Amino acid sequence: MDSAARRRMIVESVTPVFARKGFAGVTTKEIAEAAGVSEALVFRHFPTKAALYEEILKLGCLADPDLARLEALPPSTDTLVLMTYGMLWHLVLGVLGDRQLMVTRQRLVLHSMMEDGEYARVHFADVERRILATYCASLRAADQAGDVLPGGPAPANAFWFGCHVAAQIAYGRLSGQGVYPYQGELDAVVTEAARFILRGIGLREAVVGAPFDRQRLALFAGGHAGGGVAVVCP
Repeated sequence: MDSAARRRMIVESVTPVFARKGFAGVTTKEIAEAAGVSEALVFRHFPTKAALYEEILKLGCLADPDLARLEALPPSTDTLVLMTYGMLWHLVLGVLGDRQLMVTRQRLVLHSMMEDGEYARVHFADVERRILATYCASLRAADQAGDVLPGGPAPANAFWFGCHVAAQIAYGRLSGQGVYPYQGELDAVVTEAARFILRGIGLREAVVGAPFDRQRLALFAGGHAGGGVAVVCP
């Protein structure tokens, strides 16, 4: 096994362990045992925790080709709306990318926030690098088109506020049974959340209230976003 394959094998083996136990609760010995290698070999490939975190993120990014296409969209009001719905479909429904990988990543972020926050910082720095520029440019384009009310949040803050809403809904479903007593089916709740975010960042009601074409997301999700998602919100 070459060096790259060995690194990938270590990461794939240890990521579920981190997701179950948290970063602080996993020893180097457990990492080595999960991967079936020696502790010395783990240190040779990953001399620091940050190096291991970055490799976990890199592996996750390879499973997110749909997000790469979202990043490449031209800045516009339509792109802003699509990214908002896409963020919710990605984080809550797992439609864009690998669903199990998304759940694992969310567990990693939550564990990290309760510990030293290092993985969470690396993770959100990667999110910022990949998506923030397109989002901010789209919000500015919407403003120039007259689609944004005055007095809204700074573009970067608008992005993170939207992420917080989507992530918190997703975190509430990690146990397999939703912890929030939302009213209605999950698909409808996600639509309501998208409109809540869009209003919060200052988009005019004519934009917020316009029906969202699910087929637009289907273009980025291999056709899956266009189908019905009749999931009753527990």
